[in-house]
Amino acid sequence: IQVITGPRQVGKTTLVRHLLQTYRQPNQYLYLTLDEPVSSKDGTSPALSPPAGTAPDREWLTIQWERAKAQALSFAGKQANPADQPSAQPPAFVLVLDELQKLPDWSSAVKGLWDADRAKQLPMHVVILGSSTLLMQRGLAESLMGCFERLQVTHWSFSEMHEAFGLSLEEYVYFGGYPGSIAHRKDPSRWQQYIWNALIEPSIQKEILMMHRIHKPQLLKDLFELGCAFSGQQLSYTRMLGHLRGAGNTTTLARYLALLNAAGLLAGLERYTTQGSMHRASNPKLVVHNTALMSATASYTYEEALADRTHWGYLVKSAVGAHLINAAIEESDYGIHYWQEGGKEVDFVLARSEKCIAVEVKSGGPRGNGQGLDAFTKRFAPQRRLIVGEDVPLDEFLTTDPEEWFHNA
Repeated sequence: IQVITGPRQVGKTTLVRHLLQTYRQPNQYLYLTLDEPVSSKDGTSPALSPPAGTAPDREWLTIQWERAKAQALSFAGKQANPADQPSAQPPAFVLVLDELQKLPDWSSAVKGLWDADRAKQLPMHVVILGSSTLLMQRGLAESLMGCFERLQVTHWSFSEMHEAFGLSLEEYVYFGGYPGSIAHRKDPSRWQQYIWNALIEPSIQKEILMMHRIHKPQLLKDLFELGCAFSGQQLSYTRMLGHLRGAGNTTTLARYLALLNAAGLLAGLERYTTQGSMHRASNPKLVVHNTALMSATASYTYEEALADRTHWGYLVKSAVGAHLINAAIEESDYGIHYWQEGGKEVDFVLARSEKCIAVEVKSGGPRGNGQGLDAFTKRFAPQRRLIVGEDVPLDEFLTTDPEEWFHNA
């Protein structure tokens, strides 16, 4: 089973639809969505969603799976003539299940259907798409272990946005990596509304509030906005509580921050230390996964953000942090932290096993006393130390896979 996961509006469904449009054989696939109905005009019909007013359940999935099996067998029979393809393996039928995390206990339902078909060697490939990372991970770990290959789609990088839309470095720092929003960047009000209405609100409502038990939904929303306002900065939980409305505690904030991170919105980086127990006790450094979230929730226009050195500095720092976070999600074998002790700080620390790389960002914004890297080096002996904006240009850093910093150290 191919499992494609990632935050909303980064192109998962578009990617699969483009792939399906390349199929020249009739009835070679069946696309099922548990989200909004899909129009046949998009070229990927037939597409089905649960009937209006009803929630998807096992019965619905079983009925549609049987329908796909019948189509797969019919398609395989038509491809069996060796005269048609004498030297190539016949193309296989594909079943696509989009937003599958909305089906209760989806993984065990799929596991039963999949196992039965594997025993019969059914000629059908299965592709699953999902945007709720926590629910997808839980289902994959509980029932489908060993049955899937996971493909993680993350926010678009600077090189991708530059190649696809011609974004300059400064535009990318401000507008971020959501491809669907770029058409509106010349209209600030419409661009901001798009980020809120198509990205922020659906991510919070559909990926978190509808899928998890949240006792204080307003507190979660306020925490997200606070995190955007303080992105690129360390903020203690006590100080967060002082900014937020309504009762809460540090445990609640830590849980809500973890959910926002899993939804691809806001991360709370832990302080780097070789003593693992101290990670959990540290005050988080807040970093958005995409700087568009920071810009859309602030009062700065693009021109105003460029003119304010302090705000622009935090935007640049957040762009660097988002680049590292999204790369780490794809690589999944190293962590992203920060380091601070006694007034000395390092912006980001890439950690893998016993190795680490220190990353400081020089952006024209606020900086520490310049002794952080030296103090960190003396204590932890990093494999490499980088100053983004000084010995590594920002555009070079944002177009480089962090893996290369480990390999080239």
